[in-house]
Amino acid sequence: MIEIVLDTETTGLSVKDGHRIVEIGCVELHNQMPTKNLFHCLLNPERKVSQDALKVHGYTDEFLSNKKKFSEIADDFLKFIIDKKLIIHNADFDLSHINNELKLIGKEEIKKDRIIDTLELARVKFPGSPINLDSLCKKFGIDNSKREKHNALIDCELLSQVYVNLIDQKEPTLNFKIYNEIETTNISKNYNYSKKIIKPTSEEINLHKNFLKNELKKNFF
Repeated sequence: MIEIVLDTETTGLSVKDGHRIVEIGCVELHNQMPTKNLFHCLLNPERKVSQDALKVHGYTDEFLSNKKKFSEIADDFLKFIIDKKLIIHNADFDLSHINNELKLIGKEEIKKDRIIDTLELARVKFPGSPINLDSLCKKFGIDNSKREKHNALIDCELLSQVYVNLIDQKEPTLNFKIYNEIETTNISKNYNYSKKIIKPTSEEINLHKNFLKNELKKNFF
């Protein structure tokens, strides 16, 4: 089963206020394990980043000014996620921004039936408890120390671990290494195991038979 963990960073909260995407991160999972396939890009949103958003992800207008526009990466992005389930935390937010970008360039919107929202899974598993990404990492013992600022690829790494724990597929301390370099490592442990078979001697066999015979006489006769 192939799934895509997806996260975005934006210039602000609402598309109604004209906010746009500044970063998209996607990590592919095969049977809930990360593969080498990922999609990541920083984008020129063609508008200013709000001060609140700047505090969250730290991407300045100057830094984003020479990045590609969404229209330039849209086909590659859609090809990467085609026909796959999308794992998103608080999917309404990310999906509204992605669909807004797609609408602006005349592309078909992503339907909600393709989405698995880990926020909804967490609400069921932990009713009444904090269920933001940091809180869930803490619940499952996942190291999120490198999440000083929100970053789409780091958040995908963390969400990958949270997701498999929410659906009870892996141990809570399962650790992925995705940011900077994505690689799937097949770990095989080779044990030097030697078994020496020692056959009893004729004398030992006879002694054992006599022992059994004597025990039978004591207990049954």
